[in-house]
Amino acid sequence: MTLVSLTDVLRPALAGRTAVAGLVVLGWEDALAFVAAAEAEGAPVILQAGPGCRAYTPLPVLGAMFRTLAAQASVPVVAHLDHGQTADDCARAIDAGFTSVMFDGSRLPLDENIARTADIAAFSHAAGVSVEAELGHVGTAGGRASRQTDPAEAARFAAESGADALAIAIGNLHLQQGPDAVIDWPALRAIEAACPDLPLVLHGGSGIPLADRQALAATQVCKFNIGTELRMAFGAALRQAVNRDPARFDRIAILSETIPPLTDAARAAIRSCRGPR
Repeated sequence: MTLVSLTDVLRPALAGRTAVAGLVVLGWEDALAFVAAAEAEGAPVILQAGPGCRAYTPLPVLGAMFRTLAAQASVPVVAHLDHGQTADDCARAIDAGFTSVMFDGSRLPLDENIARTADIAAFSHAAGVSVEAELGHVGTAGGRASRQTDPAEAARFAAESGADALAIAIGNLHLQQGPDAVIDWPALRAIEAACPDLPLVLHGGSGIPLADRQALAATQVCKFNIGTELRMAFGAALRQAVNRDPARFDRIAILSETIPPLTDAARAAIRSCRGPR
C-alpha cells in the first residue's frame, strides 16, 4: 500500500463503525514497530509526530521516515502531525510530506478556533491533506484540567470549520498510566447527534479502559490516540535489554531488542481500537 490521508482511513471506519489507532512516535524503533504491528493485524495505522517528538527530531526527518515506511508497507499508513499549535506548524508539516495535520485550537475562544481551523483546512485541502481539530480541551493527568466538549459548539464547528475529524473531551485525559478514564456516554451521544457525519477522535486512549475502548469503537469515534502505554512498553523493553548485558554498548544491538515487544504492544492497541470481533 502507500501513504494515505486521514480521511482515507477515517471515512471507511465511520461507515463500518470501527476505529483506527493513532500511535504516537518518538523515534525510528517506534515507527518501525507500529507499521509491523499494523501489517500483522491487517489494519491501517496513523503514525503521529507530537510536540515532544518534533522538539527532538526535525519535521523533514520525520516526514521522510514516515513516507519511507509507508512506501514499504502492505497496509495504509497516515503521516500525521499531532497538536500543531499554529498555521505555520501545519504548513511546515505539509511541506515535509505529512498527509494529515492536527490544529489544536482547543484553548482559543470558539470563534477564533473555527476561523483558524478553517484557514488551515483551506490550504491543507488544496494540498490533499486532511485536518483534525479539537473542541473543548483534553487535559493531562495530574496537570491541566479538561473542558468538556459542548454539543451545540460541536454542531457549529462541524458546519463552519472545514475539519475532517474532531477531537473531543468526554472524560479522556492525556498521559494516564492506567485505565482510569470515566467516559461520559450521554455527552458522546449528544455530540454524535449534533454532528452525525463527522469522525470523532479521542486523545488519551491509554487511559480508556479496554471494555470502553472496544465499545467506543462501535460509535462515531473513529480514531484513538495511543502513546503512554506504548512508551511504557518501550521503557520496559529497553531496561531489560540494557540490564541483560551491562557491558554491551552497541546502541543498535540494544535498541533492536525493543522492537519485538513494542510490536506486540502495538498489535494489542490496534486490536482494541477495532472493537470486539
